[in-house]
Amino acid sequence: MPDAADKPPPSLRMLAVLGLLLAFASISTDLFLPALPAMGIALGAGPGTLEQAISAYLLGFAFGQLFWGPISDRYGRRGPVALGVLVFVIGSAGCALATDAWQLIGWRLVQALGASAGVALARAMVRDLYDRDQSARLLSTLMTVMAVAPLVGPSVGAQILALASWRAIFWTLTAIGLLTVAAIQTLPETLPQGRRETGPLWSVFAGYRELLRNRQLVGFSAVLGFFYVGIFASVAGTPFAYISYHGLSPRLYALLFAAGVFGLMAANMVNARLVTRVGSNRILLAGTVGAAVFGAAAALVTGTGWGGIYSLVPTLFLFTAMNGLIAANAVAGALASVPARTGAASALLGATQYGSGMVGAAAVGIFADGTPWPMGWVMALAGAGSLASALACLARNERAARD
Repeated sequence: MPDAADKPPPSLRMLAVLGLLLAFASISTDLFLPALPAMGIALGAGPGTLEQAISAYLLGFAFGQLFWGPISDRYGRRGPVALGVLVFVIGSAGCALATDAWQLIGWRLVQALGASAGVALARAMVRDLYDRDQSARLLSTLMTVMAVAPLVGPSVGAQILALASWRAIFWTLTAIGLLTVAAIQTLPETLPQGRRETGPLWSVFAGYRELLRNRQLVGFSAVLGFFYVGIFASVAGTPFAYISYHGLSPRLYALLFAAGVFGLMAANMVNARLVTRVGSNRILLAGTVGAAVFGAAAALVTGTGWGGIYSLVPTLFLFTAMNGLIAANAVAGALASVPARTGAASALLGATQYGSGMVGAAAVGIFADGTPWPMGWVMALAGAGSLASALACLARNERAARD
C-alpha cells in the first residue's frame, strides 16, 4: 500500500492533466447536450432515439475500462492512456462526419472506448501514489477541478451551436483530444516495473474473477452504480425536460445545467476538507441519504407537475450535488480493498459506474412519454438503491472490524 507520508503533493500541472482525463466523460457528453433537439431534427431521429447516443457512449465507456485497466497493470499507465485518447479522437471525428442517427450512435461508441482509458487510469494513478483517505481527498480535489467541464460544457456547446452547426461541437472534441495526448507526455509513470503484473496477458484479464469475490469492492461499486443510474437519467432527461417540455432556450438550459454544477463543486470541497477528520464512511452515508431524499423529490415533482420548472431545477441541483459526497468516497473505499491489480479494480469500478449510467439514460429514452416523469422515477429508484447498498456495505465492514 502506498505510504502517503512519503509522497509529495502532486504538482498543479499533474492535477490539471489528471483532472482533464477524469473529465472526459463529462466533456464528451455535456458539450453536445444543448444540441440534442437540433441534432434530432437534422438527422431525422425519432422520439427517444438520440438519448441512445448517450447510452451507447456509456456502454463503450463502461466496457472500455475493462480492457484498459488490465492492460495498464501489465504495461504501465501512461502509454495505454495516450493510446485511449487517440481512439477518442478518431471517434469524435467520426461523430462530426455522421449522416444519420445510427452512424452517430456507432461513432459515439468508438469515442467512449477511447475516453474510458482516461477515467480508469487517472484513478489508478492516484491510488498508485496515495492511501485511502488521501486518495479520497485528492479525488475530491480533482473532481472539483473536473467540475469545470460540466460547468462550462453546455454553455460552450450552446455558443458553438449559435455560431455554427452541431458538427462543430464534435470537431471541438477532436481538438481537445489531440491537445490531451500532448499533455499526457508531461505525466510521470506511476506504476514502476516492480509493481506490474508479469504473467501472460490473458491471466491479467482472468484476474477479474478474483476481484468479483472481493465483497468490499463489489459493495462500494454498487453504491456508486445505483447513484449513477440517477445521475445519467438526469443527464439524458434534462435537455428535453427543460427545452422541449418547459420551453426554455438552449442557452438558458446551459446556464441552469452550469448552475447545478456549483452544488457538486461545493460538496466536493466539503468532502476534501472533512474526509480525513470525519472519515469516508460517514460522509458516504450522508451522501446516499441525500440521494434517496432528493430522488424521491424528483419523482414527486415530475409526476405531479407541482411547482413546474421552479421545483424541478432545485431538486435536480440537490440530487447532483450528492455526487460530491458519494463518488470520491466510494471509489477510495473500493480501491482500498485491493492491494494489487489497481488498474483492473478501477476499471471494474468504472464499468459498474458507467454501465449503470447507461441503464439510467436508456430507461429515460425507452419510457419517454413527452413528460419528465420517466426521469423522475428512475432517479427515485436510483437514490433508494444507493442508500440500501451503502447501509449493507458499511454494516458488513463494521462486522468485519469487530471480528
